[in-house]
Amino acid sequence: MRIGLFTDTYPPYINGVSTSVLMLKQGLEKLGHEVYVVTVNSENFHYKKEDNVLMIPGVPIGVLDFRMTSLYPLRAQKIIKGWNLDVIHTHTEFGIGSFARLIAKQYNIPLVHTYHTMYEEYIYYITKGYFDGASKKLVEYLTLFLCDKTVEELIVPTKKTYDLFKEKYKVKRDVHIIPSGIDVTRFYKENIDIKELSNLKKELSIKKDDFIILYLGRIAKEKSIDFLINNLKGIIKKIPKARMIIVGDGPDVNDLAMLAHKNKLDNHVTFTGKVPWTEVPKYYHLANVFVTASKTETQGLTVIEAMAAQKPVVAIKDESFELVMTDKQDGLFFETDKEYQELIVKLYKDKDFSNMIAKQARITANAYTPTVYAKRVLEVYKKVINKDTNILKKTIHRVRKVFSKSGDTK
Repeated sequence: MRIGLFTDTYPPYINGVSTSVLMLKQGLEKLGHEVYVVTVNSENFHYKKEDNVLMIPGVPIGVLDFRMTSLYPLRAQKIIKGWNLDVIHTHTEFGIGSFARLIAKQYNIPLVHTYHTMYEEYIYYITKGYFDGASKKLVEYLTLFLCDKTVEELIVPTKKTYDLFKEKYKVKRDVHIIPSGIDVTRFYKENIDIKELSNLKKELSIKKDDFIILYLGRIAKEKSIDFLINNLKGIIKKIPKARMIIVGDGPDVNDLAMLAHKNKLDNHVTFTGKVPWTEVPKYYHLANVFVTASKTETQGLTVIEAMAAQKPVVAIKDESFELVMTDKQDGLFFETDKEYQELIVKLYKDKDFSNMIAKQARITANAYTPTVYAKRVLEVYKKVINKDTNILKKTIHRVRKVFSKSGDTK
């Protein structure tokens, strides 16, 4: 099968969507399929033929990580036409996603879409608190139009997102729940260079008896990192050597640094900034515990990464994380400040309990391999390709190609 993945974000840029698309590409290729990626960069038009990645220049628009490209870049269209795709799979509603819809319609290619982002949780980036009600209705309208009316099959990563479409938006179509895959082996302890890890600890001035609480991901309001910082003061009273390492970049870095300073936590909170995708696994192995208080995740891939690194995870009780973890078995859930602090202290004091959670976490993470992910997505591709309407479309397209080629020889 010849598959086109269209996405606004892709490595080396690090976020949940870029990781998901990369894992899907690797999983599909491992199963013997030919996979092409169309994405955005900030530089020149570039087609890396060796790994079938086409990069179209785009400019940031100031909302999340979106970049705007021209609606129908002709140079890209000519390359994509030559791929003779069997199916197009979009991972963004806008930008590259709009281009993909035009390509799919022009060449009669079946279109599958994965909805990765709960946009209602990000409205404040545009409205700044004004007209939230009207804005959420607009988001609902756009989501339904782009994810229900213009695609043939819809995939979501969690039941939380499934419920959004089925219970709130009342869509009648099939919605496939397929959690994203991860190359969990990247995070295994035995695959981490001990010398490089030691150097990183020196670089961050981590001492042997420090108790490291790690957050890794986008540094933004919706991730509720302020909750983690505000609770650190209470944790330090019982764990004086507790330190928080915050890995990543985003619009709230300066505000959170000021919050740490206000709480007199400058010596206990370290912001590393953005780190290369290839370096990310090392940072998990700095930690004694991985934490997240975000309630806006569609799946929470960093939680699975931490589990693969055999680290106990303390997460706010949310459907996205409940899909991955079982409380007190391979992870720990909290709902209040007090519960959060108590769980961190328990992991510090009870090493046997911490080790038990960590060992089971790695076992659980093994269910999220790229191959498992790709196999489930392939079933959706087969369904959409084998629809009667698409078989007719493909037949017409092939006949047109034959007549077009015969006309070129005259």
